[in-house]
Amino acid sequence: MKICIAGSTGGHLLQLLQLKQTYSEFDHFFLTFKRPMSESLAKKEKVFFVKDPGKNPLNLLINTLQSLSIFIKQKPDVVISTGAGVAVPICYFAKMFGKKVIFIESFSRVDSPSLSGSLVHPIADLFIVQWKPLLKFYNKAVYGGSIF
Repeated sequence: MKICIAGSTGGHLLQLLQLKQTYSEFDHFFLTFKRPMSESLAKKEKVFFVKDPGKNPLNLLINTLQSLSIFIKQKPDVVISTGAGVAVPICYFAKMFGKKVIFIESFSRVDSPSLSGSLVHPIADLFIVQWKPLLKFYNKAVYGGSIF
């Protein structure tokens, strides 16, 4: 089994790194943005960098094309993500190709859903929230508690 671990740099990526026991025994790679934190990670792990879409439609198109290319070349069986800008395209490609999507709503989302969580929730095979108040926003979510 091959796992794509997708998360924006900063807190999203930090949360994914807390799950190392979950993915370390499997073939895996990271999908994120190029920042000092992720460049440091790339010295120890296989990391692919995509364009940060921000709120720019052209950057989103570039990110989507990069994500598709990486997905086709790497052929992951599962995508695990904590979200933000890197998450949505890769999760949708996984679903389109019949792969599993596991989304963990960010720890910072205590009482309102994130945009990426809202967009990925309908297609996620497993959707985990770290705070119970979020269960009212996501009808198929499960409460998993804090990653930290």
